[in-house]
Formats: sequence, structure tokens, C-alpha cells
Amino acid sequence: MRLPDFIRANVEPILVEWESFARTIWPPGALADPVELRNSAAEILRAVVADMASAQSPHEQSEKSAGRGAHGAQSDRLDHASQLHGAGRVGSGFALSAVVAEYRALRASVLHLWRASDPRPDLNDLDDLTRFNEAIDQSLARAVSSFTRRVDAARKMFLAILGHDLRNPLAAITLTAKLAKANLPGPSALPEQLAQITASASAISALVTELIDVTGSAMGAGLPLMPARADLHVLCDEVVRETRAAHPGQSVRLRVRGDLAGTWDAHRLRQLIANLVNALQHGSRIDPVDLTADGTAADAVVVTVHNTGEPIPADVLPTIFDPLVRAPTSVLQRPTPGSIGLGLYIVREIAAAHGGTAELASAAAAGTTATVRLPRHARK
Repeated sequence: MRLPDFIRANVEPILVEWESFARTIWPPGALADPVELRNSAAEILRAVVADMASAQSPHEQSEKSAGRGAHGAQSDRLDHASQLHGAGRVGSGFALSAVVAEYRALRASVLHLWRASDPRPDLNDLDDLTRFNEAIDQSLARAVSSFTRRVDAARKMFLAILGHDLRNPLAAITLTAKLAKANLPGPSALPEQLAQITASASAISALVTELIDVTGSAMGAGLPLMPARADLHVLCDEVVRETRAAHPGQSVRLRVRGDLAGTWDAHRLRQLIANLVNALQHGSRIDPVDLTADGTAADAVVVTVHNTGEPIPADVLPTIFDPLVRAPTSVLQRPTPGSIGLGLYIVREIAAAHGGTAELASAAAAGTTATVRLPRHARK
């Protein structure tokens, strides 16, 4: 009996064998039992058989071999069953590795039972095996894609809820502290304590924003932009004033040149500048941090932040813009409270979202300089 005929006639024994095999690799704590998953596995088997029996051109065979599937009713049926299978595994509490493992078990069950049936050799056996493996690989690819899309959607929803639910109580804490400070009857130690509460709440709020931004970006969504006419001079000035107020002992100098008007997302650029200054402000305790905005070029503006101090080691520089990376000994050694090392990553992502670049150079003699180049008009 040829392989597709064997599968069609033995769906139930194959599923029993698959359940036995699958139990040995089933993830502990999964919300579903192998016996509960027969329906989707049976539908995938039937779709595989139908796909194997359908006509296939050399081009379609080549596409399938490359993992891209093929057009046609039977291939679409297989894709649909596989997508439902992958999405259902998310709801059942599976890890992605378990999804791959169950496909491995299903493939092994089919081939083991077919071989055990002692089939008479047929000239089409090699072609049948090829078509079977291509169909299983296509199904696995679709299931994994469906699984990851559902997981990504769940993560985004979780982060949206987290951001919403955390920001409301943080705003309440900040407002309460400010009102309490404003209504104190006389001198006391409370103003300093209330100011610390406000600063801590602001740090947590900023951290929530960073986590949401970096998670969305890491998933390939990119940072959303709302480009409009903006003045980079104004944005730099606002960041410098805030930095001086938050860190009275640190000197920050602002230099501007040329035309600093353009079409950008002002909120994002302000975030970029603040993260650059924050990342480099803990270098030398004597020399100031220099923030420079240069708009002398017609098609782009350049923002640089420079500080002296111990240089960043050369082996750290290639990954300094990666998330959660910090130099072991450098101007970035003493992070701001409430930071987990996402600042420079967000700088790079904001620059990239605008069609620009972010670089960092560090040497003992020259100090450390972060350079961001932005086209004068952000991509929409």
C-alpha cells in the first residue's frame, strides 16, 4: 500500500501511536492532554493526504522544498488546518518547542507504522515520502507562524494593559505627593520625602514606557511615529533644563548651529535626546556634558552628546546599543535609578524609525561621543 493510501486508511492507529509517542515529550503543566488534540491532528493528516494526491508542477515542488508552500485548494486546506493548530496550542499553554516536538512525533508515528505494515515496494515510494515530508514541513511552518503571531498579540495586549493599569496609580501617587507638599502648614522634613516619592513614581513611569517601546520594537513592530513640524533647538533646551533640575551637580552645555527645524516626531526626539544625555552624564564629575545640535546641512541634522571620563572598552562598543547591555567599566557604569539598560537601544530605534543612524565612539584621549544623524524629514 502506498503511503497516502496507508495514511487515509489508518488515521486512528496513527493517532494512537502518536499519542503514545507524544506523552514522552509532553510539556509538564500543559493545559491539554494529548488525547484532547486528536481533532486537529486528524484534520492535518487528512489535509496532508489530500495535498500529496494533488497535482504539483515542478515550480510548485521547488516552492514547497523551499518552505513556501504552494497555491491550490489542497495546499490552502493544509495551511488553514495548520494555522488553527498553532493558534490552539497557545491557548493550551504550549511552548513553541512542544509544538515542534509534536510534529516530530506525528511524522515519526506515520513512518513507523507504515514501515511496520511491510508495504510492497513501489516506484512511487520516494516521491510519496518527499511529498509527505514537504507537506508536514509546510504544516509545521504555518503552525509555528500562527503560534508566534498569537503569542506576539498576547504580549502586546499584556503590555498595553500593564501600561494603562500602572500609569493610573502612578499618576495618583505623583499628584497626591504634590498636593501634600503644597498644603504643608510649615517647615518640616516632609517636602524632601514627598519630592522623592514624586521622582520615584516618574522613574517607574518612564521605565514602563521604555519596556513597552522596546518590546514592540523587538517584535518587529518598530516605533510608531507622528511626524510634524518641530524645532530641535526647543527640544534640546527642554531636555537640558530638566537634566539640570534633576542633577544639580552635573553641568550640561548646549550648543546649536544652523537651521534646526524639520518634520519629526517631537515626543520621540525629545525621548532620544534625554536618553543620550542620561546615558553619558555619569562620566567625568568635573567636565560638563556637551549637547550639540548641528543643522548646517540642508538634508539632515546631527545631534551629538560628548563627555570625558573612562572610555568604554572596545569589546563592548559593538553591542552598546543592544537592549540590556551595559559597559562593565565606563561612563555608562553608574546607571540612573529606575533604568535597566534600554536607553541607548531606544535611541537607536528612534533614529532608525526616522530613517537615521546612531553611533558611539569612545577613546581615552577624545572621551565618549554619541552621534545621531537624522534626515530633516522623517519617513511616514
